[in-house]
Amino acid sequence: MRYDSMMPSKTYDLADAAAIFASAIPSTLAKNPNMRFDSAEDAAIFFARELDFIKSETYDVQYPEFTALTLFPTTHEVDEGAETVTYYSYDKQGMAKIISNYANDLPRVDVKGTPTTVPVKSVGDSYGYSIQEMRASRMAGKSLDVRKADTARYQIERIINRIAWMGDKESGLPGVLSEGNDIPVYILAQGASGKTEWTEKTADECLADVKGILKQVSKTTHGVEKPDTLALPEETYIALGTTRIPDTSVTLLKFLQDNLPGSIKEIVSTPELNSNATDTNPYAKDDGTGKGVLLLYTKSEKKMAIEVPMPFLQHPAQNKNLEIEVPCEARVVGAMIYYPLSAVIAVGV
Repeated sequence: MRYDSMMPSKTYDLADAAAIFASAIPSTLAKNPNMRFDSAEDAAIFFARELDFIKSETYDVQYPEFTALTLFPTTHEVDEGAETVTYYSYDKQGMAKIISNYANDLPRVDVKGTPTTVPVKSVGDSYGYSIQEMRASRMAGKSLDVRKADTARYQIERIINRIAWMGDKESGLPGVLSEGNDIPVYILAQGASGKTEWTEKTADECLADVKGILKQVSKTTHGVEKPDTLALPEETYIALGTTRIPDTSVTLLKFLQDNLPGSIKEIVSTPELNSNATDTNPYAKDDGTGKGVLLLYTKSEKKMAIEVPMPFLQHPAQNKNLEIEVPCEARVVGAMIYYPLSAVIAVGV
């Protein structure tokens, strides 16, 4: 056998090898004198190793353009076999008071939890290689095209990202921006231009909005919640970075980064919140009338998290006539928001 020099790895999945060997592909390739395989089994092992390499490469790929799983804590607490999951949104109740000696009327405090039951859904796709693609890869002395596997993962990650941001009404999956999640909404004031968008407002008007948002969080929660991350539409982030405070050389973005309350540690550019990001922003539109969204929140899995019971998984190869197909799957719940008042949304920023 003369195939080891091509291979990046000597390992392979036995299930993949069995699926390939059960197909007509190995015997067809082995009979071809140009393929240089000693037997059908050798051909099956060769391409099983190819698939093992491709799967390993796919798991190593990162997709930074999808922000949900990096901006929000991601958890895998729910069993991948679960069909539904119930989580609770909490609110503190009661207060302490000054008491006398031997007091027997201590006030009761508690935490009220409102249950929310949501489904666990599967997301899936597949990729595969035909016998001709295997012939071509062997003839050229190159590995099979990894881009097919990359695309399979990309599309699943894209769906998970969309669900994390705005949920899926048809499936009943919740998102951070979906309706009914009880996150307070701040109403932005119109500027002198008659518009609420920060790209159309003066520096002072933008600062007034930031002040109003922070005051609403403080007033609503009596200072208990202290959000630490400010996510802005990419277009808004760029505008802040290029708008100077009057009579200074300091940009509005730099001023906010240096002067926001100490609890706010990060201001991030988030394309999913753009006014035309219809895939992730429920307030977005493609015709120019959409609204960008600001999200101020606490980056802690105790406050909210994106639950993914089963991340991207590639199953063993399956034999389908003259093609080998690799099914791919993930299991997702979406946004589990335990303390809605730890965040605030502003639409039209």
